Amino acid sequence: MFQPLRLSVALALLWGAVARAEPAQGGRVERLRAVTIASGPADPIPEVHVTGDKPTLLFFPAPIQTKTLTFDESRIRLLDTGSRSVVVQAVTDLKEGERHEIGVFFADGRAPSRAAFVLVTDPTEVDARIDVQRPEPPAAHCPTEAQPRVPLPEDFVLLGFVGDKGVSVAPIKDVVNKAQGFKTTSGLLYLGNGWALVSLMVKNHFEHPAWIPREATFTGPFGLTLKARLAMDGGDVIEPGDLGRILAVVDMPALSADTVFALELIGSDGRNLIVPDVRFPKFGVEGAQ
Repeated sequence: MFQPLRLSVALALLWGAVARAEPAQGGRVERLRAVTIASGPADPIPEVHVTGDKPTLLFFPAPIQTKTLTFDESRIRLLDTGSRSVVVQAVTDLKEGERHEIGVFFADGRAPSRAAFVLVTDPTEVDARIDVQRPEPPAAHCPTEAQPRVPLPEDFVLLGFVGDKGVSVAPIKDVVNKAQGFKTTSGLLYLGNGWALVSLMVKNHFEHPAWIPREATFTGPFGLTLKARLAMDGGDVIEPGDLGRILAVVDMPALSADTVFALELIGSDGRNLIVPDVRFPKFGVEGAQ
């Protein structure tokens, strides 16, 4: 006598499950998917579909620096953050053609160091969860040819980097920039045959996000500007509270003695470090002694 009742309950539960699995008429399909971030600035930034009535979870494959999170607060709400997650939601559905970038840096310093997405609203679907993936590193090539040997002192002479005047060294005064969160120590300028190199120890204040120097420029008298190459001892990121050694190298023609430059290091997060009074010494003068 209870079979009709049991059948009705079963059908009701089944119908409820089906109704939850399908979007309501005029609603959006909720998606759970994996998205691979761009491997470099030339690659397109992937899209994530957000709405004004449902949150979207971004789950990252490694810890992130939540203080480096950037987005348009007037159009995007930040609901929650974790060591490897961000939950966002649009203030209202974004208009057709409206696109907002959200980005955050990873904490491990591996490349790519930043994950970025373009947030849009799609009329048919919304991303409930995005499992963020990093692109696979390029496959290692088989060692079909001999690896280049480590440069030796004689190479610098044979290549002309060190001439009969040797290399001159001059100290660089320490710089403290509280506003930008930097302090430099152990600054030295090396002047060789047609090249100059500045070596600095840079401390990133613990209250500031990780810093990645991207460009270096020497600015001298009368508007003279020299673009420099950047190199770092170790990783390419200086974490909050850490020290990092930065090298700025410039190929330059012969300059008049005692030329003074300002070295500007341009960072990825808009923070720049300026080192004034970088004085190029005369050949044969060891000012660092």
